[in-house]
Amino acid sequence: MRFLELKLPPVALFILVFIASYFSAHQLSAGMVLLPYKFIVLGLGIALSGVVGLAGIWEFRKQKTTVNPIKIETASSVVDSGIFGYTRNPMYLGLFILLFCFGYFFQNLFSVLFSFVFVVYMNQFQIKPEERALEQLFGAEYVDYKQKVRRWI
Repeated sequence: MRFLELKLPPVALFILVFIASYFSAHQLSAGMVLLPYKFIVLGLGIALSGVVGLAGIWEFRKQKTTVNPIKIETASSVVDSGIFGYTRNPMYLGLFILLFCFGYFFQNLFSVLFSFVFVVYMNQFQIKPEERALEQLFGAEYVDYKQKVRRWI
């Protein structure tokens, strides 16, 4: 299934998973649950995902390297400062947080599970190929970084 690697931009996948989550919440009543504080969780999730995602973009911009997840070969440096000292994929983490909190807000277990489908897909078809490309580009510097910082959190 390597043909799927780096083909679907993460934001497009986010939109597809969000739509699936929304429709499952409205069509699959079997997954409905009553979870407390849904507005608070959604609000905090939006804020947290924004901070995490934008912090990643900010660090890429400071280092003057690309944020384009499809054209990894244009990366000019290993970014390990700021939020990248805690997670190797802050923008993807931000998208996951947002999907999870919307699933929670929809009060549907299937919607929440779709956020984890996002993680599985991203690991297999986006992050692993990115990591291979970055290892080829930056060698030991990137391997050292991978050993110090976790993929998600």
